[in-house]
Amino acid sequence: MAHMAQAIRMALHYGEKHLKVKDIFGEDVGPPLGGVFTATQGLKTTWNSPLDERGIVGMAMGIALTGTRCVAEVQFCDYIFNTIDLLKLAGNTHWASNGQFNLPMVLMTPVGSGIHGSIYHSHSFDSWATRLPGWKVVMPSTPLDAYGLMLSAIKDPNPVLFLKPKALLRIKGTDLIPGEPAEDKKLKEMIDAPLGDARKNWKPKWPKLEDCSIPIGKAKINKQGSDLSLISYGRTMPLCDKAAEKLNAEGFSVETLDLRSLYPYDWQAIKKSIKKTKKVLFVNEDTEVTNFCEHLCYRVTQELFYDLLAKPKVLSGKNLPGVGLHMNLENFSVPQTDEIYKEAKAVLTESI
Repeated sequence: MAHMAQAIRMALHYGEKHLKVKDIFGEDVGPPLGGVFTATQGLKTTWNSPLDERGIVGMAMGIALTGTRCVAEVQFCDYIFNTIDLLKLAGNTHWASNGQFNLPMVLMTPVGSGIHGSIYHSHSFDSWATRLPGWKVVMPSTPLDAYGLMLSAIKDPNPVLFLKPKALLRIKGTDLIPGEPAEDKKLKEMIDAPLGDARKNWKPKWPKLEDCSIPIGKAKINKQGSDLSLISYGRTMPLCDKAAEKLNAEGFSVETLDLRSLYPYDWQAIKKSIKKTKKVLFVNEDTEVTNFCEHLCYRVTQELFYDLLAKPKVLSGKNLPGVGLHMNLENFSVPQTDEIYKEAKAVLTESI
């Protein structure tokens, strides 16, 4: 099974071959590295940009305004903040031009904790991203979803922000991507570049991949349940599934819902789940103040108040200036499985 970085790489290859992607670029995106996490290794249209995030976003906007599809990368989301004004312009171009101009661009960036990168390589961007009108925002938690969401992002006529959870980029999936070989070793031999001098003349042997687009704006139920809706995305989604397994073993029935798309989000799926279970806990790792899940929690209280049997809650990252380098500092800064389990159990045993 492919891990997430391989899945993204295969989706980009499919985009080059079938979806008219002409430029994939960013800091160290091209050869020889193929991206910090190797998600762009072996692709034909990759090139290395200067170390200039504003230049990367501006270049992507310019390419997209010509009608050419491109995928740009900001190496870590921690470096994206100096591009906020450009992101706002990219998001409002279609609207401001009364539909005359499209920007078929994908901007991907690694997000979140999990690699112990300290204050410049550990932060989240999802709450900021959802405040950028005109952008679609996706964050997968599995390789298959990463593949399918990237294909949909490439096809979209306007800007899509593809957030890659750093902690999950080397985690293998449980479902085959259509066309990938069943043997992990075989896939590695085909599309992973060798180390050292052997890389100079290396070329990938791509499998015959198929279109497996996942519609942007559609959530996915991972586990069916009737006592609690545990809703998340990205790095914290697998942790929620583990917490649910533990609670289900204790006799509870916990439903887990993977949003996959942060904007547009699948309100109908959220609503259906909560009306069934009557209780909800939202989990993510962005800071707890002005958190995206706070908006979801607010909407639940506005529209589903009389369906609830307990207060809707949000579990998120601590409101700290940064994520510390030491493992303990990082672990106590963002939700971990035990904390999700305890908070979910508290909601399960609470009643209004």
